[in-house]
Order: sequence, then C-alpha cells, then structure tokens
Amino acid sequence: MAAYKQTSPYFTTKLVNKQFLDIMENRYIPKNPQDINWTINVTYNLRPDLLAYDLYDDANLWWVFAARNPNKLKDPLFDFVSGTSIYLPQATAIKEILGL
Repeated sequence: MAAYKQTSPYFTTKLVNKQFLDIMENRYIPKNPQDINWTINVTYNLRPDLLAYDLYDDANLWWVFAARNPNKLKDPLFDFVSGTSIYLPQATAIKEILGL
C-alpha cells in the first residue's frame, strides 16, 4: 500500500523503515502537443491550488504545474506569479498520467 495518494507529489517517493520519506522523487509530467500555453493572471497569482481546482477539480494537483514547467516554476508557489507563461496539461492527460 502506498503511503500517499496518487494525486500527491510524494506518491513515487519511497519510505525508509515505513516511517520516513526518502529523497524526493519528482513526478514527471511529459510534454504533450495538446498542452495549452497560458499566462498566469491576477486571479491565480501565488495560488496554483485554485487553478488546479478550476482545471482538474482537485486542489491537491497544484504541483502539476511545476512538474510540467520546471524551468519556469522552480518554486511551485512563489514563482507562480501573474504574467508568467506556463503550459497547462489537459485534464484527460493528467488523469491518464496519474492513473486516476
């Protein structure tokens, strides 16, 4: 049994002695030609959780944006500022990648 849900950024990170997280294994969100190039607006400034909820009906998927845009969002929260262009994976692609 996994320690974290499939929607968690820690899902693939192993546990040491069934107690502690090992070194984090970042989850990979591959590029897809159907990804949308989008500019973060004021509504979602510093709020990737709100965008994840609006796009995927799950605020826990906030980390998907940083995983898909690692060169632009090195810090998944403080780099998520209005005016930054990022790629948004389609909801169907996220469900397939994460096995939901």
